[in-house]
Amino acid sequence: MAITVKNIIPRKFAENSQAAQYTASGCKTVIDKFTATNNSAANVSLSINLIPSGGSASTANRVLNTRLIAVGECYICPEIVGQVIEDGGFISTLASAASSLTISASGREIV
Repeated sequence: MAITVKNIIPRKFAENSQAAQYTASGCKTVIDKFTATNNSAANVSLSINLIPSGGSASTANRVLNTRLIAVGECYICPEIVGQVIEDGGFISTLASAASSLTISASGREIV
């Protein structure tokens, strides 16, 4: 078994439409940290889904539900830390405003 520590979502703006951010490909991934920083002048909400292979975003796989992130706040998203993404599964996010939240995640890929 090989374990690779990796920045699974390099820092980027979260989109204001449901968007896949990371897919576990040929591995299982454990999420170690996920942050969202509000760089805008208004409060912005964020939703995060952990979607199984072949699935789509729904309330059944939502881990973080429209969490309001205040201006200047860096939210560490404890709801997603420690979660496991099986091979082919993915992380999808939805922000209430584009170019407002900088997201980033790190984790361990296990092969």
